[in-house]
Amino acid sequence: MTEMGTGRGKVVVNRAMSLDGFIAGPGDAMGWIRDVVPADVVDQAASATGAMLVGRRTWDVGDRMEAEEPGSTDYPFTGPMFLLTHRPLDPPDPNVTILSGDIGIAVATALNAAGGKDLELLGSDVAAQALRRGLVDEILVYLLPVVLGDGIPFSPAGGVRVDLDPISSTQSGAVTTLRFRVRKESGAR
Repeated sequence: MTEMGTGRGKVVVNRAMSLDGFIAGPGDAMGWIRDVVPADVVDQAASATGAMLVGRRTWDVGDRMEAEEPGSTDYPFTGPMFLLTHRPLDPPDPNVTILSGDIGIAVATALNAAGGKDLELLGSDVAAQALRRGLVDEILVYLLPVVLGDGIPFSPAGGVRVDLDPISSTQSGAVTTLRFRVRKESGAR
């Protein structure tokens, strides 16, 4: 899906979230997400995604999860992968483009590489930076039926107010999928 009339994909923050607003549990635990979001829901988001821009902490958590349980981070996505970091990968990964510096340039670079499809942002800090700068078009949230009590919040403290317009709300199994459009005239800039 592309942004109406622009010929480019959207910049989408894609999150699984507990009922109490956490995207990861204590110690960056994310095992509670696995096997809850139905495959058809994951496939739909992945097929709309042309590129991903991932923050370093999220990247490191994914690496740790994959090492502990191979296949646990599989996502049916085949486009270009960008890592926003000041620390290069060791060893380097030829399938990952390292970006550093300004979030606006990183988002523009990755969105251009998405080939008209959506750019998916992963990572609390990357998403917060992009929201702060008004670079996000939509937020996609998979609301899971769990209360974690602690962990990594959807939005870190000190963020900006971002007003949203609801686009859709659907139920698939135990998961409620919420999609919002970011109001560009809101406080984000």
